Amino acid sequence: MSDNHRKMNVVFASAEAAPFVKTGGLGDVAGSLPAALQKAGANVIVMVPLYGTISDEYKNKMEHVAEFYVSLGWRNEYCGLERLVHNGVTYLFVDNKRYFDRDYPYGFFDDGERFAFFSKAITESLQYLPDGFRPDILHCNDWHTALAPVFLREFYQGMPLYENVSTIFSIHNIAFQGQFSAKVLEDICGLAHIPAAAFQLTCGHDAVNFMQGALNYSDAITTVSPTYAGEIQTPAYGEHLDGVLRRRREALQGIVNGIDTDHFNPETDPAIAQNFSVSDRSGKAICKAKLQEELGLTVRDDQPLMTMVTRLTRQKGMDLVTYALDRILSNGVQVAVLGTGDYEYENALRYFASKYPGQMAARIQFDPALSQRMYAGSDMFLMPSLFEPCGLSQMIAMRYGTLPVVRETGGLKDTVIPYNYETGEGTGFSFANFNGDEMGDAVFRGARLFWDNHDAWNNVVTQAMNQDFSWTRSASKYMDLYRWMHPEVPVWVPELEEKPEEIVEEPKTDEAAAEQPKAEEVKAPEAEAPAAKPAPAKKPAPRKTAAKKPAAKPAAEAVEAAKEETPAAKKPATKAAKPAAKKHAAAAAAAEAAEPAAEKPAVKTAAAKTVARAVAETPAKPAAAKAATSKTTAAKATASKAATTTKAATKATAAKSTAAKTTATKAATATKTAATKTATAKTIAAKPAAEEAASAVKPSAKAGMKDEEPKAPSSSVKTATAATKAAAKPESKSAATPAAEKKPAAKTVSSARKTQKRR
Repeated sequence: MSDNHRKMNVVFASAEAAPFVKTGGLGDVAGSLPAALQKAGANVIVMVPLYGTISDEYKNKMEHVAEFYVSLGWRNEYCGLERLVHNGVTYLFVDNKRYFDRDYPYGFFDDGERFAFFSKAITESLQYLPDGFRPDILHCNDWHTALAPVFLREFYQGMPLYENVSTIFSIHNIAFQGQFSAKVLEDICGLAHIPAAAFQLTCGHDAVNFMQGALNYSDAITTVSPTYAGEIQTPAYGEHLDGVLRRRREALQGIVNGIDTDHFNPETDPAIAQNFSVSDRSGKAICKAKLQEELGLTVRDDQPLMTMVTRLTRQKGMDLVTYALDRILSNGVQVAVLGTGDYEYENALRYFASKYPGQMAARIQFDPALSQRMYAGSDMFLMPSLFEPCGLSQMIAMRYGTLPVVRETGGLKDTVIPYNYETGEGTGFSFANFNGDEMGDAVFRGARLFWDNHDAWNNVVTQAMNQDFSWTRSASKYMDLYRWMHPEVPVWVPELEEKPEEIVEEPKTDEAAAEQPKAEEVKAPEAEAPAAKPAPAKKPAPRKTAAKKPAAKPAAEAVEAAKEETPAAKKPATKAAKPAAKKHAAAAAAAEAAEPAAEKPAVKTAAAKTVARAVAETPAKPAAAKAATSKTTAAKATASKAATTTKAATKATAAKSTAAKTTATKAATATKTAATKTATAKTIAAKPAAEEAASAVKPSAKAGMKDEEPKAPSSSVKTATAATKAAAKPESKSAATPAAEKKPAAKTVSSARKTQKRR
């Protein structure tokens, strides 16, 4: 595949990826986003450690690709690459049993060394990728891969393979940064002797911060929601990295995550009691009754059931939950919680379950199948997070018609629209401050709507289920970022593969604007009418040029101006062509006026355009009539010439201002040639009577006329002779004077073009 038609090559590095290994949202992202990126027009390779916990079902299908050694400080560690294609995406598993053949991905004393090795293995393996894969983008996620941009810059810069690689670092949760002893800097990373690296990784008296290194070294930084991108630049949410993020705010942007809409689909989900859809939600009532029965709750459809599927930590708002549960449960709202976490919260939930039997259920466990049934069978979903980078649970809940109750922070604020009692708009309920009473109020706003106005409740459920949380939306934003970093890689649009001319045309705006219509185009300008409005046909163009330099925009506008101007210049010539078939001398003059542009398309100057329009718009018929009536009255002819010259000069001046704005003309045309052509064309315009009569004899095929040649009558021949003699008289010098005076104007136009070219 040629460079003009190749796709964007992306290496996506993550410490976990569903379905192979998953402990949280990062696994969901790495398991779903790469497939969406491939559909959006990228070639993606996902790099993941080969953990011992990965199922043999997947290990047995893996293919050994390469093996090499990775230098890590004073060590040389073995690294193998095992390939597995899953759901159309290529996964490369980094094999090192000493580091990764363990029972759990994280939580070991040597995590700093393990993931420093993983980062170094990622950068080293770019030389061993299968099928000659040469990456454009190295996309790293969270602190486990944060040293990869540092290693790439310090150890691999200058190598041909790595010169074109741009790095992106995505923050999924800034609370986890990878902080270790400063001894790691030399003993493991081998960076202590590089002052710039040591300075940008050090975060305290005796500590290094892996994520801080990525924030300093990466070409672009993303996080998982726009609101969170703003929050982490403040001391309250920045976890001591807010200063670095504020300094690099121009490189930071937030892109909301998506969910796997095929997996989380109430119409096809096999884990729920009854399937349902947005148009037929009768199955949801069955799911609720079955869930109440399964959890030991009172089976009632007149009480709202609120669930939580979460880690039991302070970050998830468990302080607010334990504070407000008495109020919520005692006022008729059923609650069910699924998850594990801190012991104090686990014990508190067990207490409330025992205090409110039939009203409260606590499942202190990890059960993905039960979580699906809780999403489908509940009425409300509670997420009162202290901070939430993005959050997936609220999007999954809305997918199943369960309305979220959330705190307005991070991705929760970006994805949940609070219900408006006046307009009926909204997809859930929210509160602003980290306060237990405010959370309780938000819960009861939802409960009262459920009890008092079930029609309005159903309308909000419909709006929530109709939200688009697919990865397609997120992938398109990542692709825009990739193209911004690599504008030389063309936009890959699968549906337009059979129409390459619409894609290839875009970069040639400067040349296209300078193109004049060919002779055959002048014959039937009405056929070109659709070309005068090219914008609808090139709808994908903004995405294609979004990553390009701003200079592309003026060039594109120049194309539009040139295309709008061309039919206007050709119209008079076309109208004059019809009387030519009826042997009118004025038509021949208009055809002669159009001749320079058609006969010599190589000369594409603004001056030639100006003359063509000025002559074409000159009222030729009255001048020809005067010349035919009085052959001998020289004074009358001279007056007619002067009047026509004045008109032509005026129109030429107006046309010149329009032509000066047209930036897309060929720079090859010399100023001297343009001035000569301008003077010659102006002389023609100054002697319309003589030229019109002479043109009656001259064939007009070159001007784009059809087969018919006008046969001039004898009177016309005499008129031409008289006009020719009159043109030879000294008076014609005065008529040519305006053309000579406009020579400097041609230079001004040329210099304007050169200036535009330089831009």
